[in-house]
Amino acid sequence: MKLMTFAPANATERAGLLHNENLIVDLHAFGTATGVELADNVQAYVSSPEMMATLRQAVESAKGDYPEAAVHSLDQVALRAPLRPTKIVGVGLNYVEHVAESSRTLDTDKDLPSRPVLFSKPATAVVGHGEPIRHDGTMTQELDWECELAVVIGKTASQVSAEDALDYVFGYSIINDISARDQRRSGQWFFSKGQDSYAPFGPWIVTADEIGDPQNLNFSLHVNGEEKQNSNTQHMLFKIADLIEDISSGVTLEPGDVIATGSAQGVGAAQVPPQYLQPGDTVELTIEKIGQLINPVVAV
Repeated sequence: MKLMTFAPANATERAGLLHNENLIVDLHAFGTATGVELADNVQAYVSSPEMMATLRQAVESAKGDYPEAAVHSLDQVALRAPLRPTKIVGVGLNYVEHVAESSRTLDTDKDLPSRPVLFSKPATAVVGHGEPIRHDGTMTQELDWECELAVVIGKTASQVSAEDALDYVFGYSIINDISARDQRRSGQWFFSKGQDSYAPFGPWIVTADEIGDPQNLNFSLHVNGEEKQNSNTQHMLFKIADLIEDISSGVTLEPGDVIATGSAQGVGAAQVPPQYLQPGDTVELTIEKIGQLINPVVAV
């Protein structure tokens, strides 16, 4: 199941379900038309197993025949970020080749990390599919990209074992870990990675049951149609279960929290010569079984 937040023309944001790859079912309108109480925001489905079970039952009963008033064409609506995470936990240096390229170009350690390298992004950094990535030339001349699998937490997780960790995952999405490389401060990454619009997220959340094995997903990133990154999640140093175990050992993960699982090789800083995002560029991220997250870069 693919859940998203969308806005029809001249209307407020609402929760939707992707149907047949090109139609969106307005969940609140669907519920109203069928006498089923369905929430109008995605966070409610992520947070409540009961609400999610109600939705699944309603979808099964509909058998693909949704009320006309509840259906919108995908190309006629604006997609927003699926939800506003309480927190985004980023993972740095989680692919071998990226560790190597970062040590050459970003002054990070050349040795593989023995534990996950963690940082945070604020919720104010989140934008959705199609929304602009801000390029403030007074702030950065080294605006970089990173295609990452996003893990959306579905149950409160505290001191969870790796063996049980995937039971706490609601679903998966795509996140672009935008970074102003010239705004790193004494090794601290928060401002470099946490500015407004530096966390494009979407286009929707795919529930875990549709993904299967999250450690075998191809992904890629293109800038203006030119491929920059191409890898597979099997190459993570620390697998998703290990990340959840490590983070939850001291930080409680809550429903709707997002883990950005790290970037493969091919970031702009590692290109020869280095390449960075400029106003007018378009960044396109693709992850197998999820879809595409596309954002323009706009001068501010």
